[in-house]
Amino acid sequence: MTASAHPSGPGGTGDHGEERLPPPAPVLGAQTWREIAHLLCNMPVGVAGFVYVTVCICASAGLSFTLIGLPLLALTLLGARGLGRFERARARLLLRVRIDEPSPLRAREDGFLSWLWTQLKDPVAWRHVLYFFVRLPWGWLSFGVMLPALFVLWPVLPWLARGLTNVDRALVRGLLSPSDELERRIAELESDRGSVADTAAADLRRIERDLHDGAQARLVTLAMDLGLAKEKLLEDPQAAADMVDEAHGEVKLALQELRDLARGIHPAILTDRGLGPALSALATRCTADVTITVDLPQRPAQAIEGITYFTASELLQNITKHSTAHTAHIDLWKTDDRLLLHVTDDGKGGAHTNTGTGLAGLTDRLTAVDGLLLIHSPTGGPTTITAELPWRGREIGHDGSAGATGGTGTKDGRGKQPRTKRKRLRRVH
Repeated sequence: MTASAHPSGPGGTGDHGEERLPPPAPVLGAQTWREIAHLLCNMPVGVAGFVYVTVCICASAGLSFTLIGLPLLALTLLGARGLGRFERARARLLLRVRIDEPSPLRAREDGFLSWLWTQLKDPVAWRHVLYFFVRLPWGWLSFGVMLPALFVLWPVLPWLARGLTNVDRALVRGLLSPSDELERRIAELESDRGSVADTAAADLRRIERDLHDGAQARLVTLAMDLGLAKEKLLEDPQAAADMVDEAHGEVKLALQELRDLARGIHPAILTDRGLGPALSALATRCTADVTITVDLPQRPAQAIEGITYFTASELLQNITKHSTAHTAHIDLWKTDDRLLLHVTDDGKGGAHTNTGTGLAGLTDRLTAVDGLLLIHSPTGGPTTITAELPWRGREIGHDGSAGATGGTGTKDGRGKQPRTKRKRLRRVH
């Protein structure tokens, strides 16, 4: 993000991490001399930059009817980026203006044509070209004012230098800085992509560990018991029957573990009936008395629905394990373009993303889809956690219905989806 200078600050750093400039003073300080040097260099730097972009762009335009016209223009824009890097370094050194470097260009596909098109439509490079066109007249003007001022305007030189260099600072920030919104969005998407990859890898490791330590171990034991029972079938039928009975119990336990594992991946009730019944099933496993309110016009997209379910599951598990709460409330509703999950409990509070991996993982999972997790949990309680996700409605299926969140997705006699009503579901102990 582009930082802004604070010329009037006494020193230190500004609000955006940029060094504050000392105020002008009658006695020339180090910063005043740096500003004077910058203004005296404006003329040669401006001439060099203007000549480069003018000659190269004119040559590219003149050769546009040949095969080398567009590649020459692309190389010119690439060189303009290099000149802009030099100007940002000069501004950091002499003006104390710290500008982030723009993200490097990456072509979407391999090949010369993709690279060429990416270079030609680079907005950062074109702003750099505009900078060097503007720099030439300003460079001559600032040089023409500062050179005689060194000899005849010595008493006001610090204030004059500061005023002229503030124009340079504005030019650098306006034309040589990256697009704040675009760069921020690129950084967020890159971070979210890493979070999604890490979450997927962690889920795969958890599934592998659960299979290896649970159902797989029981199935191995089952195979060994059945092998022993087969050997004893003729020698000791009663012992073989007992071993088969034990193996039957192992089969039941293995099936239950597989059901639990499948529920952890994506529960069948969520797929078949939606968030309302799925959250009710979650509430039966919570030690607190849970009240659930669902107010959704339709079922959200599968990815949003799954993240909402697992967010509620993690929050209810935290209530069971850590909060010692007696009652809890879950509210789920839709605003214009957001899905909101609001969970409160009367427990001891103290929930924070730094106290464990659960809430931190939820934060990463929600951030990956442009969501947000808000936590208010003072010591002593109560705890209020709100998860905010982007709303995307579920696409109409082949049967013509998207399904209602709280019901089974059946239609009325006119072939229309029934209107979803606000539902309150309470767990009874």
